[in-house]
Formats: sequence, structure tokens, C-alpha cells
Amino acid sequence: MNRGLPFLLILLILISGCKSLEQKGIGQFGAGEYQIAIATFNQILEKEPDNRQANFYVAESFRLSNRVEKSLPYYEKLLEQEESFDFHFFRGQSLKSQGRYEEAAEAFKASKAFTQDDRLQARADKEIRNLEYTASIEPIWPNHKLENYELLNTPGIEYAPVVSENHLYFTSSRGGGGVYSATGQGYTKLFRARADGVKVDVQNIQPIPEFRNEQGLNQGTIAISPDGNTIVYARGNTASKRDLPDVSLFASYFRGGGFTEPIFMALNDEPGYWNSTPAFSPDGETIYFASNRPGGYGGLDLYKATRLANGDFGNVQNLGPEINTAGNELFPRPMPNGEFYFSSDGHPGFGKLDIFVAKQENGKTTIRNLGPNFNSTADDFGIFFTNYPKEGFITSNREGGKGDDDIYFFQDLTPKPKVVNVILNITTLATTESGSEEVLPQTRVMLYDQNNQNIDGNFSNQNGRLRFQLQPDQNFSIIASKNGYFNRSLTYSTIGKTPRPEELIQDVTNVVLDTVIVLDPLILERAIVLENIYYDLDKADIRPDAALELDKLVQILKDNPQIRIELSSHTDARASDSYNDNLSQRRAESAVQYLISQGIAADRLEAKGYGKRQLIIENAQTEEEHQVNRRTEFKVIEITQ
Repeated sequence: MNRGLPFLLILLILISGCKSLEQKGIGQFGAGEYQIAIATFNQILEKEPDNRQANFYVAESFRLSNRVEKSLPYYEKLLEQEESFDFHFFRGQSLKSQGRYEEAAEAFKASKAFTQDDRLQARADKEIRNLEYTASIEPIWPNHKLENYELLNTPGIEYAPVVSENHLYFTSSRGGGGVYSATGQGYTKLFRARADGVKVDVQNIQPIPEFRNEQGLNQGTIAISPDGNTIVYARGNTASKRDLPDVSLFASYFRGGGFTEPIFMALNDEPGYWNSTPAFSPDGETIYFASNRPGGYGGLDLYKATRLANGDFGNVQNLGPEINTAGNELFPRPMPNGEFYFSSDGHPGFGKLDIFVAKQENGKTTIRNLGPNFNSTADDFGIFFTNYPKEGFITSNREGGKGDDDIYFFQDLTPKPKVVNVILNITTLATTESGSEEVLPQTRVMLYDQNNQNIDGNFSNQNGRLRFQLQPDQNFSIIASKNGYFNRSLTYSTIGKTPRPEELIQDVTNVVLDTVIVLDPLILERAIVLENIYYDLDKADIRPDAALELDKLVQILKDNPQIRIELSSHTDARASDSYNDNLSQRRAESAVQYLISQGIAADRLEAKGYGKRQLIIENAQTEEEHQVNRRTEFKVIEITQ
């Protein structure tokens, strides 16, 4: 009896079974039923782990269903058997999506050895440059924090939230209705719930009533015009599948009290093109969307179409190479301030889709990654601001989520700065005939900042009191004035008079400071002695110590531009009359010249030397008494209006 026959029969049956499964899987893959194809080919791999066809189709199924991170072991198995540009490049993408950047860079470098195509070489080079740049990406808003909206999300798919008229609109696979064979998830439909900013009424989520959710078709991203009268959304429209399921944009218009049946938009061009992720411009006159139509720069490019006279949208234009790359760009979000947000896997990022912002700066478009607090190694996309830039939503399928694609909300958690209120209490006083001080009510006090800009002003009350609120760590000037008194200015600084920021405990700290302003009576012809004005023997030169005292008079004259003064010099009784008259006149003139050198107009000044003709102490005997007679005075001789 031939004992080898049963073994051969079993082997033939196994081979036949594998061939049958392989043909079945290829058919599923060709139909875009990637999840089903993965299951089919995994049956082969359980028996033949090195089966090239099975590894290839599982790797490609994961990649084409946007799960490239799961394709790594299959591309590595393929590379053990055959090296090619695609296998190395897609392995690099898988490593990148796992955050293994150094290994990814090596994979992209390896891919270049297997192609002479300049376009493919350039694509690999760009991936390498992007990875080098990734380490330097800083968050644009470092205090923004993302949080999974767990009460809104399901174990399935939720993505692309937008807010319009106090409602959150989003796409979800909840609610049953069959399984989409490309992803293994339910078909996606459009839903809405009432919302106030990022606060959503998750207990009352309903299908959008304006049009039906078709069974057996995926409904994708929705856009609502600013006036609420046009709804545009993406919808799968055939059973034919290539790299991505065919998707087209449909529009519904508010007419006659309700929305029209969704109609195929002319901007789709051909039904076979993938067109999705629409967004309106702030004025509602332009629609931005993603498409894989011919003539682009890579996989999916961003385009715009403008509103036509008939209300439809046309004149489709590619947004150009500054936005679009050899990779994929989608989920546009134009902002009123001119910023343009979008998602891309072609610009320098952390893994798969990252969120970027394009700005016009100095006539050029700059692209910035939002940073690691928004973007992950997974897909991050579909940003929508409910309060720019402090809060809003994005979508992500990062680790730690509740389902597949999840909706996240973000908020600016920048700590509120601790406030220091500086209260300056001012008391206005006047000098009396006896030399004492008394309250001077109704004094006008003006406050100026360090740039001499008036920031506050008031009159003192009957008790001579008033107060100003000042900023900490700044310099100020204060001018006090009242009829019948010399105006007076002074500088005031809060620098060093408040706690340092790290010392603050409470949210609000009040620091109360006090100062006194004393005004002198302004009386015509009353002589006022300038203290400490000394001259060298037989000299009229202004000494440095005398200059310091004269500077005080300079300030009085600047504070009181309405006065003219006589500046007089007096000697003691010693020496002759002619000598003392000459010396005192020279000294008075020298003092006046100093005042002029400090910016005081000459026509406001008169120099007068009195010699020994106005002695305070007649028959002075001691040096102290002679010193009293040797003095410099000024008196107001005219007050102009």
C-alpha cells in the first residue's frame, strides 16, 4: 500500500485551499474591502508566515486603510525576500508613525538605493529632512491642553466636528446600519447636538434632520456656510474602490423654509475622483476641499472653488506647492485673520497626519506645525475653533482614545497672572508763614507715565487726600498745582516696592503706598533764600555743590513757566561797597547763565547784585553771622497768564 498518497492529497488540498484564499483575498483587496482582506490573508499567514503575497496584501491593506503603523512586520517580512523602494519607504512611514524616527530615517535612506526616479528620490529626501526637523518643533500654544471627549465618543468612529448656530455637527459610525468592509467599522453618518463652545449636550445627539443618512454609504465631513443656508458634505457614491473609496461633495440649500435634497456638486469634476473635507471661507464665498484629481502635487491636495452667479461653486484652483506636498493635505480651516489651518503628512511632523497653520509673513507663506501638544505619531486633523485661539476641537486616533477616530477638545490653560494693585495715597500740604505745614485741599494733581503721557489726574479732597492706582515696577511723574502756590513736580517709582512674582500667594495683592506733596506760597516780591550756594574766595564761578542747589531752582522754573524771577546775590559787610557790588553782580550773573544753560529762557531771568546793601544781620560779629548775610535769593517779579 502506498502510504505517501494520503500525505500528497493533504498537501494538494492545503495548496488548493491557500490558492483559493489568496484569490478570494485579492478580490476583496481590489474591492477596497481592506479589513476583510486582512482577515483572509491572515488565514494564509497562520500556515505560511513567509507567504509573499499574503504579507504584501496585509501590509498594503493596513497602509491603504490609514493604519500604516500596523503594516511594519509585514513590510519587514517582504524585505527579507525582496528589497524595493516601496517596501523600504513604506517601512519608513510605519516606523515614523510609531515615533521611531532614527530607524525611519534609515529606512528612507535605504529606499533611495532602489530607484532612479528623481521624484521618488526627492520624496525620500524630504521625509529625511522632515525627520531632522521634527526634534526642533515647539508648540505654538504651549499652555493649550487636549482632552478626549469621552462622553461624546464611542468605541467606533467620531471625527470632523464643526459648530454652527449653537450646534455641534460631526461624523460618527454610531447607530448601527452595517459594517464598512474597508475598515471593519460601521458606516459613518452625520449627527448633531446642542453646544455652547466646547460644552456639548451629549445626552441629546441626533442624526441631522436636514437630509437623510443613506444606508450602505459613508457620509463624511460636513461644512456649513456662515449664514447657515448651505450645507456641503462628503458622501461615498459608488461601490468601486481604488486607493481610497470614491467620495464626492454634495450640497443642500435652504430654500422655501427647508433644505433641498443633496445634489452632486459641479466642483467634483469627475465622479471617480476623491473629493472631501470641505470648509467654507469666513465670508462664505469660497469652499476649500481635498481631492486626488490629476494635476496635483501628491496624493491628496487642497483646492478652492469660488461661488458662481448661480450660487454653485466653480473655478477650482489648486492651493499650490507651498501648501501641498507629495504626501496628503486635507481638512482645511481658513480663519478670519488670514491664517489657514490644515492637516498633512507631507510637511515636517510627528507621524501621520499633523495639524499645521499657514500664515502670510513679509509677503511669504510660512508653514508651522502646531506642536506636540496638538500632534502625535497618529493622525491629528480637523481643527475647529469655537473661541479662537483659546478653545475648540480636533480629531485624533492616537493611543489612549476611546475608539478609532475620537473627538478631542482643547482649551488654553495658561494660568491667570497674579495681579498686584499698587495704590498710591497722596496728601497735599502747604507751607505756612511760620514754616509749618497744613492741609491744602483742592490741589490739582496730574499723573504721567515714564513716556510723559498723562494717565490720570484729580483734585485732593478737603483733607488734602487723593489716590491713584499704579502699575508695579514702573516710573511715574507727578505734578501738583494750585492758584497762589508754586507748581511742584516729582518723580515716583514703584520699582522694588512690590513683591516679586514668585512671592505672590493670592490671585490679587494690594500694595498701599503713601507720599506727601508740599506746595510753597507764590507771593510777588517775596525773597526766597537758596540754601548752600557757595563761591570760592573772590570768585563768581558756579561750583558743583552750588550747581546741585541751582538745579532745584531750574525745576521750579520748569514747573512754573508763568513766572519771571530776579536772582540776587548778597555779600557780607566786609570789604568796600564797590568791591562787594561788583562781586555780587558777577555772582548773580553767573547763576543766571547757569540757569540759561539748563534750558531756562533768558527773558524770564534778571540778575541783580546787591553787595552789602541788604544785610540781614547788621554789625555781624561772628563768621556764622557773616554767612547769613552772604546769600543767594530769588523772588518772583512777574506772573504771566
